[in-house]
Amino acid sequence: MKIKSSLLWLSLLGLGVASCDGSFLDQTATNDLNEAVVFGDSTYASGFLTQIYTDVGFDTDGDRFGGHNTGSSNGGLQVACDEAEFRPSSSITTGMAFATGTVNPVIVTDDVWKTCYRQIRACNTFLSKIDKTPMMESTRKQYIAECHVLRAWYYYMLVRHYGGVPVIGDTLYTADDKVKAERDTYEYCINYIVNEVQTALNMKVLRPRTSGSTNGRVNEAVCLGLLSRVYLDAASPLHNNPEGQWGTPETKDLLGYPTYDKERWLKSLTASRSIMTMTTGDYRIYEVHADKDNGNADELGWGYYAVQIAADFADVTAYGDFKYPYGAYQEIIFQKKEPEGIRVCDLYCPPSCGGDKYGGYIYWDLCEAFPMIDGKAIDDPTGKYYAGYDPRAPKQYRDPRLGNVATFNNQQQMSGGDKTHMVFTYIGDGQTDDAIYSGSPTGLYIKKMVHRNCAGNYFVEPPMSRPLIRFAEILLNYAEAANEYYGPDWSENLGGVEMNPYECLKLIRRRAGIEAGEDGMYGLKANMTQEEMRKAIQLERRLELCFEGFRFFDVRRWMIAEETDNQMMHGLELTLPSGANKANNASYTWRIVDVRKHVFRSSMYFFPIPYNETVKTPDLIQNPYYETVVE
Repeated sequence: MKIKSSLLWLSLLGLGVASCDGSFLDQTATNDLNEAVVFGDSTYASGFLTQIYTDVGFDTDGDRFGGHNTGSSNGGLQVACDEAEFRPSSSITTGMAFATGTVNPVIVTDDVWKTCYRQIRACNTFLSKIDKTPMMESTRKQYIAECHVLRAWYYYMLVRHYGGVPVIGDTLYTADDKVKAERDTYEYCINYIVNEVQTALNMKVLRPRTSGSTNGRVNEAVCLGLLSRVYLDAASPLHNNPEGQWGTPETKDLLGYPTYDKERWLKSLTASRSIMTMTTGDYRIYEVHADKDNGNADELGWGYYAVQIAADFADVTAYGDFKYPYGAYQEIIFQKKEPEGIRVCDLYCPPSCGGDKYGGYIYWDLCEAFPMIDGKAIDDPTGKYYAGYDPRAPKQYRDPRLGNVATFNNQQQMSGGDKTHMVFTYIGDGQTDDAIYSGSPTGLYIKKMVHRNCAGNYFVEPPMSRPLIRFAEILLNYAEAANEYYGPDWSENLGGVEMNPYECLKLIRRRAGIEAGEDGMYGLKANMTQEEMRKAIQLERRLELCFEGFRFFDVRRWMIAEETDNQMMHGLELTLPSGANKANNASYTWRIVDVRKHVFRSSMYFFPIPYNETVKTPDLIQNPYYETVVE
């Protein structure tokens, strides 16, 4: 029987994208051109490959989710986990459904399924036709290597959402073909992804680093970074569980390995180490502690802000004895290239700064997870700044990253060109549209990736390209794999530097602006057990990588989502007494308020395969514990 499915009944890709930063996306689009024309001309063929890049990272966009059967957007993965509250809507969105435990095959977005298979088909088309294109052989080989990695990237996107999926290899289906719908095992999919990346590496045509107009293209480090991430996922408890596979008998092999293998951790460590020891490319943490956009004023942890908007700080190439030839790009391994615009400001800024908040509102729970500036938890009485913690002044004595992640009451933020504008979220006399219950259900706003000199109600459009893989993630991958394989006390010498799980966390915390302390531990406990180190790494990933699309998948691969995503989430309510001075934090009374009880069901470790796909053929097995729901 011939089944028509959006899985693969796809035409040639036709996406024209313009970029305002002189990037490789500024190339000829291949819209409305047939295959013979496209692959008979090197410029068109190059443009065809460029268009395959346009969807890398779309799954972690802050406005990924739309209302069911609507054209609106309403947040991304951040509102589907314990990072942010979704904006209330009359439409059912995937983020809302995951937060409330109501996600099912009918209402879930089908964006990953459709987009990835469309781009995989585009990869297959490119690889089958590029040999006929007149161009330099060295360029052809480079393009072929890039395409193999892009194909691996889209398959990886599918696998981390659904587990094992149908792998179609090089096949290009026609309207008369029977489309493969049987899902391949998780192990087969991982092996396929790895082989695609290794194929590209073995060609030895990819540069260690791309820069300038080629920022965002696949290079050697992108290959190793993807392997580091894929191997880390594959080694994690959800897929590599010594106590047995997760899922039903019918789906176990689709979602994990049939046997446990500790060596999978070593593979991730090895891939991470390969980036850390690259002699050409020079990937490093970007540690700058001065606001280079504001007269070089001292600011601890400014580099953490800068790498989110690297295009604006590519010329900041030095700080003290630190030299960064690539500026803020020093840390960037792979990017999602975007034209300049204010969409990020729209998503996250408070109402008074022109935001529509469709990206969601940060939870107080995440804010509380950031330590004090000595690296100690806010409730640790041994901390140097324990007595200085005050919810009315959340940034005071805190990890400087917090001020780049969240907007609080009585905080300055750009509005309509006014850099001195103050955001007030309190309730009481003179409250504004930014107030809790009016502008935000949590009393807080997301600030990460929002350019300080831009706003939703201002005409200046900042860079919107954002990192997909950066060196901080590689350090965290290395630390996790090393701890799981060797333990917390293992160490090795990399290029004359002792590297181990502790040192990875120290590097990240030092860049954040956290104090080293007399013991030089940046608030970390000495002599941790493996379990204590595991929790320390999990915390650091939660803080360092928040709102970059990691948290949703991390809590699942660690199999802790039933704890993290199955609890009450909170906000901060501030009240200003009548006649009190709103500029004085001490004037306010405060309380922590309930915002939403998140619900996590066991099925939610994976996305359900969209109902429209499974209904077309019984060969496409649904993920476990999702009841078939008919609209």
